[in-house]
Amino acid sequence: MRRVAVTGLGVVAPNGVGKDAFWDACVEGRSGVGPITSFDASNHPTKIAAEVKDLDLNEAVPPEHRKSLRIMGRAARFGVVAAHLAMKDSGLNPDIITPERLGVVMGTGMVPIDLPEIAPMLAQACSQEGGLDPSELGKNSSSMVPLWILKYLPNMVAAHISLLHNAKGPNNTITTACAAGTQAIGEAFRLIQRGDADYCLAGGADSRIDPLLMLAYSSLGALSPAKRNASEVSRPFDGERDGFVLGEGSGILVLEDFEHARKRGATIYAEVTGMGSSFDAYAITKPDPEAGGATRAIEWALRESRLNASDINYINAHGTSTRLNDLMETTAVKRVFGNDARHLPMSSIKSMIGHLIGAAGAVEAVAMAMSLHTGVVPPTINQTRPDPKCDLDYVPNAARDLPVTRAISTSFGFGGQNAALVMTRAA
Repeated sequence: MRRVAVTGLGVVAPNGVGKDAFWDACVEGRSGVGPITSFDASNHPTKIAAEVKDLDLNEAVPPEHRKSLRIMGRAARFGVVAAHLAMKDSGLNPDIITPERLGVVMGTGMVPIDLPEIAPMLAQACSQEGGLDPSELGKNSSSMVPLWILKYLPNMVAAHISLLHNAKGPNNTITTACAAGTQAIGEAFRLIQRGDADYCLAGGADSRIDPLLMLAYSSLGALSPAKRNASEVSRPFDGERDGFVLGEGSGILVLEDFEHARKRGATIYAEVTGMGSSFDAYAITKPDPEAGGATRAIEWALRESRLNASDINYINAHGTSTRLNDLMETTAVKRVFGNDARHLPMSSIKSMIGHLIGAAGAVEAVAMAMSLHTGVVPPTINQTRPDPKCDLDYVPNAARDLPVTRAISTSFGFGGQNAALVMTRAA
């Protein structure tokens, strides 16, 4: 079984585009949450989000591929830029890569439909009484762009990345809600480990900051209704937390056969050693309060890594800023780590970038790799009022110098999806 190295990091996040800008913001505790600018949210119950702004596609999409931008959704654009940045950071020469040995595994989720794009067709299908008559839609099909559907298929993120990098190896899309990005990296790790690929672009890309989806999440009661300053709304594990902030972006890692990476003199940020995946089988919208599924995911990731719980010295937490999830995650950590849980640093960068859903675990994996590489762990900002039930070390408000050698990242999604990823410092 081959070892797997992380040799490239690409990130498009609300608080920074590119590994260095993103990491500097995380270490400094800078939030990317603010008023929504991508659409008019004045009538929405939730008017803030963590948006990506000023995305430059010119370097990531060469002229011969520019036509594809017309059928490239927002999440795919984030993924394409993150993949470009990751490959550039890896120092890999594309000319020496056998295309059939380069894989792509991406996590993503629902793709928002661009309402202005379909509004004219819908308007024509509305009756004089103001209702929508589905039978009328077919009469106006000629107004639909022929390749319209390709903009909204979840697998298009991986497809666009593969086309741009001539990746002809294994290709997969994971759609397990908030666990998708973490599972994608874990599955890519296993592809290389068992010899099905030599390199993989792995991670997640997602964007749900959209008028309809924002309303849906608000109606679900998942988003914070708080009226405080935007940068202070996301507050994982804090006593005043009341819901998450929706974010968007992409995180992509270049995974590579460890020996090959070492021989070519690559920067090895970390080594991926294991992934655990489980399901709660408890409820669609609520996590198991006993944290059974989360506990299994963490334990199975440690087992695949051949590590004991006592070997871990940092947790990159899922930490959504919801009442139930943060308490469940705290319970899971106590169950797995026992008495050591009280002294084990864990922090959530969702306090700064919001919840990126299908991309969350991937961006957090980038942060975990940087912690292992730099010896610094980012803070959980907005920790101002302790919750007696969330009583662990959440690295409150300020980054901490910590010689991290073995770390785990957790992801828990709607429906009961759980995933955990273990990385160790390269040696």
